[in-house]
Amino acid sequence: MKFLALEQPIPGVADAAFTPELLRAEAARAWVLHQAGLVRELWFRGDRHEAVLVIECEGAAAAKAALDSLPLVAHGLIRFELVPLVPYPGFERLFAEGWQGT
Repeated sequence: MKFLALEQPIPGVADAAFTPELLRAEAARAWVLHQAGLVRELWFRGDRHEAVLVIECEGAAAAKAALDSLPLVAHGLIRFELVPLVPYPGFERLFAEGWQGT
């Protein structure tokens, strides 16, 4: 199952809490999750400094466990909104009987 994980900042967390050591540990754990095939894509939003991850795993519990293993989440500095994704069904319309495309 695929999920979109949207980083959400936690109000009141100071920028100083994001130490170089913790950010390096975050990158290392993200790498492990990527190599394991759980985190398929990692992005930052273009309009603000928040991560967006595409996760593929068995279900929501596994996705949450993967996210909870990230040091910034484990230390309570960020959290993620987990959005389940399903395939787009609209292409079926292209092959429906009687369809006349342009």
